Amino acid sequence: MLLTAVRNLERSDAPLVAADVPDPVPGPGDLLLKVACCGVCHTEIDEIEGRTPPSHLPRILGHQVVGRVVARGPNADVGFDLGVRVGVAWIYSACGHCAWCLEGRENLCPDFRATGRDADGGYAQMMVAPAAFAYPIPEIFSDVEAAPLLCAGAIGYRSIMLAGLRNGDALGLTGFGASAHLVMMMVRYRYPRSRVFVFTRSAEERAFATELGAAWAGDTADRSPEPLAAIIDTTPAWKPVVEALANLRPGGRLVVNAIRKEDADKDQLPRIDYPTHLWMEKQFTSVANVTRRDVSEFLRLAAAVPIRPEVEQYPLADANRALLDIKRRRIRGGKVLVM
Repeated sequence: MLLTAVRNLERSDAPLVAADVPDPVPGPGDLLLKVACCGVCHTEIDEIEGRTPPSHLPRILGHQVVGRVVARGPNADVGFDLGVRVGVAWIYSACGHCAWCLEGRENLCPDFRATGRDADGGYAQMMVAPAAFAYPIPEIFSDVEAAPLLCAGAIGYRSIMLAGLRNGDALGLTGFGASAHLVMMMVRYRYPRSRVFVFTRSAEERAFATELGAAWAGDTADRSPEPLAAIIDTTPAWKPVVEALANLRPGGRLVVNAIRKEDADKDQLPRIDYPTHLWMEKQFTSVANVTRRDVSEFLRLAAAVPIRPEVEQYPLADANRALLDIKRRRIRGGKVLVM
């Protein structure tokens, strides 16, 4: 499914078009994968609509890829035999020698390349990926269960680490889609004394959050029943970020888990009021991409819990419908394209 031009998703019934293309050829250090399934992420909407556009077009999107190794390029000898099941995440490659990479913060590398944006991704039957940036999938997960773990789960894991949560701290989640529902499962396992408060405009998402164990669920404009030690924002808009800051306790931290925000009319954006939103040493940070360590550590954690993501499946040909369902907030867990 090819993206051939940047466009508004709502104004185009089919931004992705079905096409036959030659099978990719693995280069040095690469794996050729037969794709089993690929998760659908809001970041793909950001790519389609130009907020984080592909490096060139046409492009095959998709960065939550589960597949099996069918061929290896020269020097791709890092333990992946033919037939082995592997995953590919948002981090397609990084330079490996800049200051950020040497510190283990390859997510900030100036030469960071994203799967499905800077290289063809998993909305296809075949793809190539660097062996050094592929991950063995724990046997406990089916293909479709594993796909959302590779982005929604891994970025949620990084968000929790950046939040600095301690057992017993109250956590807020704004939005309750693919990533937030996995964050909820992680928090209940690792921080069993922490109560989770969910903010979302969707009544269906509020019911889903309560079903998964939220202590409280309200609208994004509501005030939480108690001040929160940390809040993780997973929404595509700016307004919930500003509302969330008002719910932080002194010294609390807001983590924004979004690559871009959708609000286009800057004159209508809610303003941050310093005394209300940032006074008393409140902190505000963003999540930028993921590292290989994030993905590997999260997959081990997910297998130990085990985390079972809620998944809705679509055939590859219905990629446009899956994207529109996310855009229109028809969300309950993750969405996965099956080849």
